[in-house]
Amino acid sequence: MNDIKLKLGKAGLIIGAMGIMSIVLSIFNYNIRLLAWIDIWGNTMGWIIRILLIVGGGALFLLFGSEEDPA
Repeated sequence: MNDIKLKLGKAGLIIGAMGIMSIVLSIFNYNIRLLAWIDIWGNTMGWIIRILLIVGGGALFLLFGSEEDPA
């Protein structure tokens, strides 16, 4: 069970990092190939999705990123 929690924590870290990279690259009018679909629904919805990626990834990392069991 700990193995699954650690993988979820790492996935959250990757999702959050992709959200941050997407925001930084969108300033220079670039985008990550996996996240190219974000701006299909418009600029505002693209920013909402990017922010949700960061918040969701951060939540996964904070909840499952620790190796220790809170007992």
